[in-house]
Amino acid sequence: MEPVTIGVEEEYLLLDAETGLPVPAGEQVRAAAGAAALLDEDEMQPELLQVQVEVATPVCAELGEVGGHLLRLRLAAGAAAEAQGCRLAACGTPPHRGGSTTPVTGEARYRAMRSQAPQLVAEQVINGMHVHASVPDRDVGVAVLNRLRGWLPLLVAMSANSPLWDGQDTGFASWRTVIFGRWPVSGPPPVFEDAADEASRTGTLVRSGIVRDTGQLYWHARLSHRYPTVEVRCCDVQLRADEAVMFAGIVRALVTTAVRETEAGVPEPRILPEVLQAATWQAARHGLSGHLITPAGERISAGDAVARLMEHITPSADATGDTRDLTALVHRLLRQGTPADRQRRALGEGGLKAVTDLIIADTTAD
Repeated sequence: MEPVTIGVEEEYLLLDAETGLPVPAGEQVRAAAGAAALLDEDEMQPELLQVQVEVATPVCAELGEVGGHLLRLRLAAGAAAEAQGCRLAACGTPPHRGGSTTPVTGEARYRAMRSQAPQLVAEQVINGMHVHASVPDRDVGVAVLNRLRGWLPLLVAMSANSPLWDGQDTGFASWRTVIFGRWPVSGPPPVFEDAADEASRTGTLVRSGIVRDTGQLYWHARLSHRYPTVEVRCCDVQLRADEAVMFAGIVRALVTTAVRETEAGVPEPRILPEVLQAATWQAARHGLSGHLITPAGERISAGDAVARLMEHITPSADATGDTRDLTALVHRLLRQGTPADRQRRALGEGGLKAVTDLIIADTTAD
């Protein structure tokens, strides 16, 4: 099989460094980045709300490329934000939202979303990371999706970086997952028979008007309708760039393994949708601090779940030379906790200001 290439998209908030409140300066930050020639035109895009910006790496063949691009993009976006009097923040939710309404970016698509679901859009102050992994064709892509489904709750748990909302600890490690799950098409993806089935069913959703376009298919993993990729989008944006690299490597290894199993004729796993939904909720609730639910409905420790993941992907990671880096990053995650754990420690030690300081410092840390 051809090596799997990857690309990463990250969404960031713009925060006031002192108050931690979101700053509606997305257009100004993008303009500043362009004027200073810090980023190419296609490397920074608008997001739904003016308090957000999004960046995208080029297609990468190696994890080292991903890390280099993400750090470059974060530093450039951070410099543009600072020039506009705010700071770049790689957090799934803001430490505090404030009481004012957040303005929507002035594109027709975003205005239509606000008309469709005003309160959902008002509370969409959330940031994720999306990993695109190449697949040979759409039929193989569907088979890959079907094989990835059972691993997505664990990725939610490992990537948790949104414990706070309105200045309070929500009790959830990934509150972003809960907020995002309120849209009509969201959460764990369904099983598709093949590419034709996927096209027919997604086409029905668009024609129904319940979603405006395929970009509003907010499943945790989906076939991209712009690129020849599977897009895994269940992760909170990560505090540090190397944590994002870890998830890019894990997704590439999962996709590589799924393609190989498809080519070898290994039967697809049968996972009950209600178990997968419950496993996702459990992952968002506890992160790696409690027990998780396997696709079979078994309750196991988070450490055992991560160990099973690493056993599953290691042959593929060996083939791409990623095992050493991934193992080191995963071990650090288990030792230090998720970004949500680190935010909570900062909250306990120094309140919301300490959380804001942690987020801002880690976002552009080398």
